[in-house]
Amino acid sequence: MTALAAERPKTMPDTRTDSVPSATGLSEDDEVLWQAWKAMELPEGYRAEIIEGAIEVSPTGRYSHTETINLLRDELVVFLRGGDFVVRNDGNVIHEGQVWVPDLYIGPKDRERYLTDDGLGVTAAAVRLVVVEVVSPGKRNQDRDRVKKRREYARAGIPVYVIIDDYDTAGTVTVLTDPQPEKADWVGVHRVPYGTEVTIPEGPAKGFTIGEAITGARRG
Repeated sequence: MTALAAERPKTMPDTRTDSVPSATGLSEDDEVLWQAWKAMELPEGYRAEIIEGAIEVSPTGRYSHTETINLLRDELVVFLRGGDFVVRNDGNVIHEGQVWVPDLYIGPKDRERYLTDDGLGVTAAAVRLVVVEVVSPGKRNQDRDRVKKRREYARAGIPVYVIIDDYDTAGTVTVLTDPQPEKADWVGVHRVPYGTEVTIPEGPAKGFTIGEAITGARRG
């Protein structure tokens, strides 16, 4: 993974007095990042995100990573069947000049009103319910999902963030709820080891259980 440009402060958007808002409402620095992100041409199997004021490029996860995502997606499709919400993956979620590509998210079936004007993705308001990240090996990858995206999703007010982490001791699932955007943090933190079931407490996935059928044994 590579990171371009300086990161913004850890808890709040850039408020420096020399950052003048552009016509798009972004600061000059964020506008430069946004244009650079849009112009990027990546090789197949890579994705680019803007996270806390830096462009981060990362490869597609290894087989075990993809398998966990697919198992979770299959179960969520069945759980949500017949309702007004669907599970999606590998799409751009855009919020105030930041761009995230969650492993999975749940949003409304009718997403037209949440599409950005340029059609590059959906706004964070579409992800009102669940974001899921399956942590990849390597310190940068782990910091991105455990720390940076934890702050970013809280800033955006996304109600539930689920982290499936093979590399936290013998494997853990963490469910974060009740975001505090002004603090870039969460009130509800429920972390369990693999082998212990954890249930989504709210939203259209309320009652959905993540257990050993999805996480399995620790993966390397």
